[in-house]
This record gives sequence, C-alpha cells and structure tokens, in this order.
Amino acid sequence: QVQLVESGGGLVQPGGSQRLSCTVSGIRFATYAMGWYRQTPEKQRDLVASVSNAGTTRLADSVKGRFTISRDNQNNTVYLQMNSLEPEDTAVYYCNAISTGTGVGFWGQGTQVTVSA
Repeated sequence: QVQLVESGGGLVQPGGSQRLSCTVSGIRFATYAMGWYRQTPEKQRDLVASVSNAGTTRLADSVKGRFTISRDNQNNTVYLQMNSLEPEDTAVYYCNAISTGTGVGFWGQGTQVTVSA
C-alpha cells in the first residue's frame, strides 16, 4: 500500500517560516520524482516545487527565493522549507510522487498552511 503522509502545516504569521515534510512508504522512493502542490478553494492545484530522482529542483516563480525543496532518500522523505511566508501562500499543500519509469503518480492527503496575523 502506497502512503504519502504530509506533516508540518498550521498557522504562521506573515514573514514567518514553516517546514513541511512528506514521508513515503510502499514505493521505491529513489525512483520517484517528488513535488509539492497547493490549492485554494478559488484556484486549481498548482505546482509549487519539484525535485527529480536525481536531485534537480524546480520552483514556481511565486516562491523563488523563499521556498526550498529537498529530499532524503535514506528516510523516504521530501521537505518543503518555506520562508518569508505571505498571506497569499495560504493553501492546502499536497505531496506528489511520480514514477520516473511508469509515470504512475500518488498523492498525499494534504496539509493546511495558513499565513495570517
């Protein structure tokens, strides 16, 4: 059974920092590209950051310079470090895994991040 379990969400003040974690089980983690997406009730689910199985990272323009994605293949975990948070970053954040071989993907259940004073 494949499981992606996100943690680290919650309420944070504008300008603050937060780190999201996604721990994966049931797949060969090192062979999957990992990503973080976010969604609000008004918008579609958008890619925030991704890291390939080789460690290449990509960030959405809106979070460049503020967010960092990293992966720990020893612990089957991907992280999203979020700094200088803005109210516009408020969303449900989802972890995603895509097989580099088959293209099959999996989603976590999502974690709410709220940026508010």
